[in-house]
Amino acid sequence: MRALSDTIARLAAMKARAAATLPKYGSSRLVPLEGGGSNPGHLEAKLFVPSRPAANAALVLVLHGCTQTADGYDHGSGWSKLAEEQGFFVLFPEQQRANNPNLCFNWFLPEQTQRGQGEALSIRQMIEEIIAIHDIDGQRVFITGLSAGGAMAAAMLAIYPDVFAGGAIIAGLAYGVAKGVPEAFDRMRGHALPPASRLQANLKSGSVHRGPWPSISIWQGTADSTVHAANANAIVDQWREVHRLEEVASATRKIENWTTMEWSDRDGQVKVTLHRILGMGHGTPLATTGPDLYGHPGPYMLDVGISSTYEIAKSWGLIDRVGEATADTRGTEAVSGDEYAHTDAMPTPSYPFEPAPTSGAAAQTGRIGDIIEAALRSAGLMK
Repeated sequence: MRALSDTIARLAAMKARAAATLPKYGSSRLVPLEGGGSNPGHLEAKLFVPSRPAANAALVLVLHGCTQTADGYDHGSGWSKLAEEQGFFVLFPEQQRANNPNLCFNWFLPEQTQRGQGEALSIRQMIEEIIAIHDIDGQRVFITGLSAGGAMAAAMLAIYPDVFAGGAIIAGLAYGVAKGVPEAFDRMRGHALPPASRLQANLKSGSVHRGPWPSISIWQGTADSTVHAANANAIVDQWREVHRLEEVASATRKIENWTTMEWSDRDGQVKVTLHRILGMGHGTPLATTGPDLYGHPGPYMLDVGISSTYEIAKSWGLIDRVGEATADTRGTEAVSGDEYAHTDAMPTPSYPFEPAPTSGAAAQTGRIGDIIEAALRSAGLMK
């Protein structure tokens, strides 16, 4: 068993490396959002304003992952480049080290992910401010995010379904699956995920919403050793009931290393989409060759020949102006809709934060959670 002191040392070293290696992007297209509101989550934000906004333009929120920044994630994903071409606005809420030393959105803390509270309310206030200032269509607000940002996007969709028309969760987790750091580690590994009935109850507990729910897409690499692919299945399960969807996908298509599964409602409208990228690890899918060139490869920004930025925007109806990228001409293979599996064979995860071992006396006495939290606090990675 690895000594606790060694775990703490590793955590502290990781934190120091993250602080020293954050890239700088001096040519950022983004401007700081100087806004009002109570900002109870103490977040900052940056905004991209297109030079020629479309009439009744859309607003896209983009939530970065751990160790990332707004400028860094924009540079990697290419959202502002696409927004300039298509005339929509992009808001990048940005985490601060005072809230989370590793710059993770606190998706696993209930006080930060409930309607009218914490980081979630801060993000909601940002949306209100931007809509009030700019000519933005309040019916065309969308949200996406990677990893912890993806999990926070899932939370925002759950507690503010009246605000968003759609969302895209990249390597994220379902709403309400963790309440604290130990549970967050377990769920990331795919352990003890709630059954579909509990997941659906979590979603409906986020608000008193009675209107139409946002459509969502989920993006997941099959070789992701940070967030187990079972979490993508859990998100599908969580959202099926509010859209009255069957368990079996309505359609499944394959394009080389990319499988897309769609769940349509009774009117034939696609409400939930799951994208699986064969062999992809933990990060945002990018393409550096072909017609849809947005972003730059880097840590957690993965060149797999698929531009998730372009595909997500296209699914939201944002690609409709002059200069639209050429449609993908790769051959597709239609397959049956019954491939949806609730278990995935995955390698043993390794994490940016290495949790204490789950065997031995600590696990047997049920004190594993206390040990992990003590290690994280000692390393300065949580309050």
